[in-house]
Amino acid sequence: MSARAIQVEQLGKRYFLAHRRQWFPTLRETLVGAASVFGRRLLHPLAQRSPERAQRETFWALQDVSFSVEQGERVGIIGRNGAGKSTLLKILSRITEPTAGRVTILGRVASLLDVGTGFHPDLSGRENIFLNGAVLGMPRSEIRRKFDEIVAFAEVEHFLDTPVKRYSSGMYVRLAFSIAAFLEPEILVIDEVLAVGDAQFQKKCLGKMQEVSHGEGRTVLFVSHNMAAVQALCSRAILLTHGHVTRIGAPGEVIDTYIRRGGSIALANATIAGRHFALSGITVGTPDGAPLATLKPAEVRVTFRPLEDICDAGAHIIFDDINGSPILGLDSSDFVQKVRARADQEVTCTFHIKSLPLNPGPFRLRLWLRSRSDHFHWEVPAVYDLNVEETLVYGARRIERSAHGATCTNARVTIEASASEPGATRPNA
Repeated sequence: MSARAIQVEQLGKRYFLAHRRQWFPTLRETLVGAASVFGRRLLHPLAQRSPERAQRETFWALQDVSFSVEQGERVGIIGRNGAGKSTLLKILSRITEPTAGRVTILGRVASLLDVGTGFHPDLSGRENIFLNGAVLGMPRSEIRRKFDEIVAFAEVEHFLDTPVKRYSSGMYVRLAFSIAAFLEPEILVIDEVLAVGDAQFQKKCLGKMQEVSHGEGRTVLFVSHNMAAVQALCSRAILLTHGHVTRIGAPGEVIDTYIRRGGSIALANATIAGRHFALSGITVGTPDGAPLATLKPAEVRVTFRPLEDICDAGAHIIFDDINGSPILGLDSSDFVQKVRARADQEVTCTFHIKSLPLNPGPFRLRLWLRSRSDHFHWEVPAVYDLNVEETLVYGARRIERSAHGATCTNARVTIEASASEPGATRPNA
């Protein structure tokens, strides 16, 4: 049984936000205000002046957070901006004190929370390596033993004796990660800073984190908005929502919950009805339940009920970018023969996309339900927010970027009506 590296019990962090009314008075307002104060002092010379006080709002960045991390685990922490991820890591790194609760940590912690964290800008890269090692409690002899590996991994050989204030953000991150990884702390805490590095170095870092966790038994806490990286690296994931732990479990399950909650509506538990159709649910993901990634298989499953008998049940989906521009569209009528459905009969339309030709980034899915033969057409008054991650597979071909985005895809569509003959499927035209 492995030892427990981190134990967090009912952790809370409170801040006080001051709200003071600010404006830029005119000369007339300044003179009138001064005259009013002078008049009040003449009339009531003994009255105490009540100073203007800023309104204070209590804000809990974290509240009642509890979880444990075993030694050698790789745990991803995900959530939207402002969910409390960075605050949690600062508490675990002993940078800030919690307001409530308790944290028990077994072992040394090396943190990479911001670009340049722990670096002295006027010292050279060489000097900062020894400085960071000393902060971590490493003897000078051990730092010297690891020095060449640190420099080689960071790829900053030619700039070792240059003050780090002249380094680029990417060079800062490369050197900082190398120091944190090679000076062998028991717990490695990484925030979103790896996003500053190039794609090749990010893959290199992910490989190193897997190595130190598997081979050396060190614990890794990893915060990232790159869901594909969390899926590839972590053995468990924690979802934070408004300072609370929403879910803890396998990365795929937690990421799926996170993506679904990012949507504008909870389609899994709600029914939206129009004049001719009622939408029962929609799921978006890969066939094995992982988050969407470029050049990977994807499935969009739409479940609906016609409110009257129709000759051909069908659906049409469009992926829009964050500016609302349509990028990719698929219509079931281009793939599937006519499927009859009776009133209140459940129909499931599944779009099987063999290789998702979308660039990495956020998208919105729009949906139409239709029957061309009966001239029924309904645009669902809701959108489904989703995110497409970059494929972390060596040798995967790059997507050709253009002003119009992706223009074609290899796909097939199946439609099934319950207690009725299933829709026939024909190959993509």
